[in-house]
Amino acid sequence: MQRHPSLISLSHEHKRLLFVCRYLKKDAAPYEGFPLETQARFEYIVKVFQEVMVPHIQKEEYLFEKCAGKSAAIDVMIKELQAEHLVISRMYTTLTDSTDLDSAMDILATHLETHIRKEERQFFELLQQELPDLLNGLQLALE
Repeated sequence: MQRHPSLISLSHEHKRLLFVCRYLKKDAAPYEGFPLETQARFEYIVKVFQEVMVPHIQKEEYLFEKCAGKSAAIDVMIKELQAEHLVISRMYTTLTDSTDLDSAMDILATHLETHIRKEERQFFELLQQELPDLLNGLQLALE
């Protein structure tokens, strides 16, 4: 299904975050301009979380608030996604305490990737099927 216009900006952010996930994994392929040293990757994730992830989660929380109570299936998925947001945020917060930063970043990347794919493939699809009128009204608010 084609992405609803009100969800496109979130999908674009997801695309950027999926690149971050690939870059943070232990078996990351080299990308020009992205050093593979642990400290450089850590500094990059800190920057991305501050600049992209925090505002992204705020937009999603706004979306969750607007969609809550409209469908039992959507409400269940919102609760799951909010719980995943907390887990991912805690994983990020504990990175500095990790004794094996490479493994911690790899685990974070795996969780974040799974979460993003769930939002894209399940949650957004469900919203588009069940709440198209609500999404039409959100188009400007999420951009």
